[in-house]
Amino acid sequence: MTAVAEKAQAPATTRRNEKVGNVVSTKMQKTIVVEVEMRKAHPKYKRIVKSSKKFYAHDEQNSARVGDVVRIRETRPTSKLKRWALEEIVRRSSLSQIEDTAKVADVEAAK
Repeated sequence: MTAVAEKAQAPATTRRNEKVGNVVSTKMQKTIVVEVEMRKAHPKYKRIVKSSKKFYAHDEQNSARVGDVVRIRETRPTSKLKRWALEEIVRRSSLSQIEDTAKVADVEAAK
């Protein structure tokens, strides 16, 4: 392999940071707030300690809903606070499914 071919393959193998968390808010347009829970052993007491952090992520289609479990990926800065983008929705919330069926029922009742 030549040096040029090796450099061409390098970007494909680099991985951006990914996190999995719960959607807490979808009140902004094309933006979701994802809360990621981290578990760490306490350095002195060796007990598992939970800590959480919120990340603003770009959601182009506004497809995520509150309560969904999503995977977000690190990207270039999109705005003042957004440095993540929605990669995929891992699991839909049961609440969002109830809301969807309620909206369909409202539309059918209006007809």
